[in-house]
Amino acid sequence: MRINYHTCGKVFSLVGAICLYLGVATLRASELPHIKHIDSVKVFRDTTNWFNTNLRSYSKKGKFFFNFGTNWSGYGKSDINLEGPGYNFTLKDVSGEDQPYKPSYQYNIHAGYYFSDRYSITFGYDHMKYVMDVPQQVIINGVIGTEVSNPVIPTGPYAGEYDNETVTVTPQLLTMEYTDGFNYVSTHVHRYDDIWVSDNGRTSLALETGLGVGAIIPRADVRLFTIGENNKLNFSGWAASIKAGLMFNFNKSVFFVASLEGGHSNMYEIHTTGRNNFDKASQKLNFLQNLYMLGVRF
Repeated sequence: MRINYHTCGKVFSLVGAICLYLGVATLRASELPHIKHIDSVKVFRDTTNWFNTNLRSYSKKGKFFFNFGTNWSGYGKSDINLEGPGYNFTLKDVSGEDQPYKPSYQYNIHAGYYFSDRYSITFGYDHMKYVMDVPQQVIINGVIGTEVSNPVIPTGPYAGEYDNETVTVTPQLLTMEYTDGFNYVSTHVHRYDDIWVSDNGRTSLALETGLGVGAIIPRADVRLFTIGENNKLNFSGWAASIKAGLMFNFNKSVFFVASLEGGHSNMYEIHTTGRNNFDKASQKLNFLQNLYMLGVRF
């Protein structure tokens, strides 16, 4: 199943529209003639919302939270550099896609703390997946010897020097996937702005925005000239991301989040053939993920 940027955007927009519709419909049903006066001890007043003048009857400050869910992801084209004894070459503008059900579901685990009612710090593990498209035609630059790596691997018809030439990527040249995890282990700072609050102050809809930074720890399944393995998890590089979404608070304890996150990763230590003292790859990969998560506060 291939999810591209355009599809991710449409899905996120649809979820957002549904949430906004439910919020506006509930507002119209209430038909409040004036601002409700609620005991200030029970209401956190350092906030406003966009659709009515109700205030939440609780503050999130000082609370911990945990949420779990799933994601779909999309990826931009990227350059992949492969190097080792006898070779150093780059494949340009390589395309890839997610495989959300191979071999297991993509999932997200987040936990954090509200250091104020409107801000939180979050620690997350986002288990995405990436599979390089095969076959595809790309531009290649660099050198491939007749024998590469250690012990040697014969390269057959791929041996030569390349300068902006076109090559067809087949399984005999390269396969690369992170189906056991294009894993983003991150820290985020989130901000929350109320959009709508119910009459009783317990149910609300909020805009969630955030910035994140973290490590990419993939399990790379790579075959180079048909030689390789499903490598162990390893620290491959760094990533940074920005996100926006909608949080629906059922009450002060239970919430649902639908968000869209875009990021850039720089992986400079990707395991390939399993001969990690000799062979490696690097890749700068832009990603976009839709997250759907159910959470609790305590």
